[in-house]
Amino acid sequence: MTITLPAGDGKPGLHFRSLHRERYDFAALIAANPELAEYVRHNEHGIETVDFHNPAAVKALNRALLMHHYGVLFWDIPPGYLCPPVPGRADYLHHAADLLAKSNKGTIPKRATVLDIGVGANCIYPIVGRHVYGWRFVGSDIDADALRMARLIVDANPQLKSGLKLRQQTDAANVFDGIIKRDDRFDLTICNPPFHGSAAEADAAARRKVANLTGQRMANVELNFGGRHHELWCEGGEEYFLATMARQSVRYGHQVAWFSSLVSKVDNVRGLLRELEMCNAKRVITLDMAQGNKISRVVAWTFLDKEAMAEWRDERWDA
Repeated sequence: MTITLPAGDGKPGLHFRSLHRERYDFAALIAANPELAEYVRHNEHGIETVDFHNPAAVKALNRALLMHHYGVLFWDIPPGYLCPPVPGRADYLHHAADLLAKSNKGTIPKRATVLDIGVGANCIYPIVGRHVYGWRFVGSDIDADALRMARLIVDANPQLKSGLKLRQQTDAANVFDGIIKRDDRFDLTICNPPFHGSAAEADAAARRKVANLTGQRMANVELNFGGRHHELWCEGGEEYFLATMARQSVRYGHQVAWFSSLVSKVDNVRGLLRELEMCNAKRVITLDMAQGNKISRVVAWTFLDKEAMAEWRDERWDA
């Protein structure tokens, strides 16, 4: 059965529980991270903002948001690594929390354990999820350097040290294989898969993004949100990655309540739904997330039938 859920509370913009629904409070953000001050300017309407084309400005803003809203004591990423926008990442978790609540008599589970596929050097999902919901996380990544940076973030932040374990994926052909252990139980898996199928495709997308932000076309561009090649593209692109995820999820259907992934392209949503039908998923849900004029999509699925989900709820959750 496939269901589409509306975005948030039905109003445009970020999820109603988001801490980012209002304009950025730059005075508070600068107080949390003074380095942000040098990047704040007034736009043509006299409104404070930052140059989102400048990677240093984006990084300073992210650090300020994480320190101010989520109690982070230290946060950094190596040059060139993905620096994803915090509000959008937080929205994914808020919608995922709603999904779990629907399986838990309307209550968001307090003791959920989440697997973050591709935690990256930034650890943003675990940071947000630990602070807002108190969830525990396992973060996997194929990049040893990213995991070393993630370890520094974990060690510097007590809330993460007590609630985030890191695991390295050693085989690029796998998503869950080699990560989910025999005794693991996850209430949710999350993923922001590589969007593109090649370096050339990722570069072309970066050029379009810069042109939209600046009105200029450039031969060489620096991504404002960064991203190493494995964070931006993989062989076969998002479609192939999602298909692999769906097929591998079957083997762990009794160990995971809900699998989920962001999906950037509408056509890939349709492809993933077909794949999950062939995999005999018991329930598939598409979550539309409204962020201004942009709609993002999360597809979630489970192999637990109604009775098995009730048993899972009674064993692990709070309702």
